Amino acid sequence: MDWLFYENEALNDGYDLICGVDEAGRGPLAGPVFAAAVILPKGHIIEGVNDSKKLSEKKRDVLFDKIIDECACYSIGTASEKEIDEINILQATFLAMKRAVDGLKIKPQIALVDGNRKPNIENVEIKTVVKGDAKSASIAAASIIAKVSRDRYMLEMAEKYPEYYFEKHKGYGTKLHYEMIEKYGICDIHRKSFLKKVLNT
Repeated sequence: MDWLFYENEALNDGYDLICGVDEAGRGPLAGPVFAAAVILPKGHIIEGVNDSKKLSEKKRDVLFDKIIDECACYSIGTASEKEIDEINILQATFLAMKRAVDGLKIKPQIALVDGNRKPNIENVEIKTVVKGDAKSASIAAASIIAKVSRDRYMLEMAEKYPEYYFEKHKGYGTKLHYEMIEKYGICDIHRKSFLKKVLNT
């Protein structure tokens, strides 16, 4: 598989500065949605990088440092659980992606975005790539940065709210998580729009 197919396609179209963009945490019941934007040096593949979902937590942690060392630049953007409740998860994901791209020290000309929906980012061409985290070196790198960053944030939240065991499920809707919500109610970082059925019972 050509990990640089989409990057090379963008280069051939005249784009020099290409970033990959992906998100982590669209599905959980708690915590922000994270997005990352990564610009790799031209023609560069970071060994071992793959779709973050296919890697173990340990492997992702190692690659996180490797990506930061080897990339031209990276940025992380988030949208809070309150923003998710206010504007919905899709728009909040786009907001986190926009914040990630806007935060890059090098301004990209084009963003390769995982999925089939385009966030609106001023002065940046957007190309969506379905299952991009398994097809593009830049998007795969962004998927790892976003996932590890969010997981680490949720470990911090586990110390703040130990009764919910966020360290085990990172906010996703597991049996344990639902049991703890039933026992303790919701906390400040829960997404109320994701828990309407629970809150209305």
